Amino acid sequence: MTTQDTCCTIAPYFTVQDGQLDNFKSLCARFIEQTQKESDCLYYGFTFAGNTIHCREGYVNADALLIHVQAVGSIIEEALKISDITRLEVHGPEAELAKLREPLAGLNPEYFTLECGFRN
Repeated sequence: MTTQDTCCTIAPYFTVQDGQLDNFKSLCARFIEQTQKESDCLYYGFTFAGNTIHCREGYVNADALLIHVQAVGSIIEEALKISDITRLEVHGPEAELAKLREPLAGLNPEYFTLECGFRN
């Protein structure tokens, strides 16, 4: 079974330091403001469970995901002063994941390969 879907998602999970949740939420607003400018972002948002925050985000392909990572780099640096990334997943078809493995190597993500499916 094959898919023509090129969509890539990146799923960071942050654990925010005690007393820093409001500061992290302020950074979320800045992440969103920046990401809204990216035409190849399919969806983007933050979900919360106590001091664990997940950024739910999807892009039309690997190139769009890399553009996003570069665009929010300075905000990520600020976020990492008050939080840690405790899990990082990247999902997509292998042809797209191959484009991400080297540029994202320093983040040590876990890769999930899309093997079947569709996208409307």
